[in-house]
Amino acid sequence: MLVVICIVFSGVWYNFTMNEMYNMGLGIHSVGEIVLLAVILGNILYLKMATSLKKYKRVMSVVLVPFTASVIGFAIFTGIVMMAAKHLDFTLENIVMILISLILIFLEVKRIKNLRYVNANKERALEAYKAFGLKILLLEFLLVLLISLWMWLI
Repeated sequence: MLVVICIVFSGVWYNFTMNEMYNMGLGIHSVGEIVLLAVILGNILYLKMATSLKKYKRVMSVVLVPFTASVIGFAIFTGIVMMAAKHLDFTLENIVMILISLILIFLEVKRIKNLRYVNANKERALEAYKAFGLKILLLEFLLVLLISLWMWLI
């Protein structure tokens, strides 16, 4: 009888600690998503305020690209940890989040690669890149916002 009681209580304790760990992980993942939204918004604002292509390229390569990649990596890592906590349960939400993660990586690579090939000596190069870069950044912001709202509201 004592063995059965111990097993039942240990199962309850295990579920309690797993639920607490999962809730803490969701909180950390949510903070990562908020930071990602702020970083994308910061990229948008910096691109809109940019006046010199050479300075913009330098700041992008030294500061913004590594920081943005780190924040995207943090959001993906915490999402993977949360999937592992749920025993790799591939629900519709998880599949959509994986697809959006891959799309974000693709869009960032496309934006950075395009910036690399922009000729700083051409007259309207910055304005041409601004139009392209803003489209990419606004799409990234919209994707992250929509999937975050889905995570928070459902």
